[in-house]
Amino acid sequence: MNTLSMQSKLLEITQALSKKIILNGKLIDTSRKQTYVVINPATLTEIGQLPICTIEEMNAAANSAKLAYPAWSKLPAPKRSALIRQVAQHIAENVTLLAEIISFETGKAYKTESLVEANLIADIFHYYAGLALESKGETIPYDPDILTLTLREPIGVIGAIIPWNVPLMLMAMKVAPALVAGNTVVLKPSPEASFCILKTVDLMNQILPPGILNVVTGDASTGKELVTHPEIKKITFTGSVESGRAVYQAAASKIIPVTLELGGKSPIIICEDAPIEPSAQRIIEGMRFTRQGQSCTAASRILVHKKISKQIVDSVLEKLNKLKMGDPLDESTDIGSIISQRQFDKINYFLDIAKKDASLTIHYANDLPKEAHLKNGLFLRPCLITDIKNTHELCQKEIFGPVTTIIEWDNFDEAIKMANDTEFGLAAGIFTQDITRALQAAHELDAGFVQINQYQVFRPSMPFGGFKHSGIGKEASCKAMIEHFTKEKTILINMKKV
Repeated sequence: MNTLSMQSKLLEITQALSKKIILNGKLIDTSRKQTYVVINPATLTEIGQLPICTIEEMNAAANSAKLAYPAWSKLPAPKRSALIRQVAQHIAENVTLLAEIISFETGKAYKTESLVEANLIADIFHYYAGLALESKGETIPYDPDILTLTLREPIGVIGAIIPWNVPLMLMAMKVAPALVAGNTVVLKPSPEASFCILKTVDLMNQILPPGILNVVTGDASTGKELVTHPEIKKITFTGSVESGRAVYQAAASKIIPVTLELGGKSPIIICEDAPIEPSAQRIIEGMRFTRQGQSCTAASRILVHKKISKQIVDSVLEKLNKLKMGDPLDESTDIGSIISQRQFDKINYFLDIAKKDASLTIHYANDLPKEAHLKNGLFLRPCLITDIKNTHELCQKEIFGPVTTIIEWDNFDEAIKMANDTEFGLAAGIFTQDITRALQAAHELDAGFVQINQYQVFRPSMPFGGFKHSGIGKEASCKAMIEHFTKEKTILINMKKV
């Protein structure tokens, strides 16, 4: 099937999902006048509309989850595990379709991004299905005559808010552990990536009991209503620092727990002994250039030893120029489009700053797509900015686009200092053959996720989360599931006869 035929097929799907939310296990047509128009960013054509949920619909979603909670929380853990494993299998059987919807809706390249993401979410649900029996308490040696123990219980109705850059993966990272631990969920996706969520949750609800997982759509006001709703007992949020701060403040007024995964300005330190070609390839992967740099962990500050700086820049540009930018649904495409006009304008705002600064050098790579149906699409050429200082605005603000900065250094301690000189602390990396330097960096880099001689995406078994303005708490791993989706109860039993 050619891409134009595929777009026609996918348009039928998004149109069928338009103006719908998911309540009590079913797709519900809202027929509301107030909607959000969804645009395919690669073609700038409308593909559907999403309702901006009313307070009545939010109440319905929260009440649906509340009513489903008692039975789900009391369901024996092995039975919850079996259902979540069926969900994982059902997702795996529909990976191709889900990946196509992601690309159609977000502009991400099918081959390099969307298919990888869709396959990963099946793995995430399988992983957490195997952890259903791990929400264990412990016994405490307090007094021989008093049996002291703790229990781990689910929290209740979880409010989950996710962004648009990896919508299915982040949905799975929040929903899977929450459900396995015995909670129910009200999920709010980004309006720019809701159709892939609606389709996936609709598939999941073919297996899950009604009301376990509900979806409301809308804008920031919808997110606020979710956070402040009295039935929501915990919030897990991924998004910008500004939005995260608002979520945190709203949750604080209710005194409910919050997990926040926010922004980043992640550094990679390239030492003079790092091999050029492999390091250049890892920079491309770490910067998420195939995702147009739209990643919270994007390596947007490359701190390179001045002895090899030019070689690194040349190698990165050479490799980038071998990647194809084009139709996201075309399997020959490596790089897709920017998600939205708003994000496109934001990136260009920062590029304009670079263009007006005569002290900086901008190195562009790739060619823009030439296909007629993509002529109005939101495509940007990847670029590297050199001759820049770490204190520059472009090195301190999160651009969230295909723009990375190359910062030279000649003193290792100074490189560590520059890497940490940011309000963020999400991820970091170092490339060196010197184990002493590597371990020093691992200890001294002020980031929650540090990698040595690689820069890959995280896996569900690895705790993930940042320091400083990059967030609060960890996602992924068994430990994170227990700490963030259960509450601990202490019980003391007098063993003596009363």
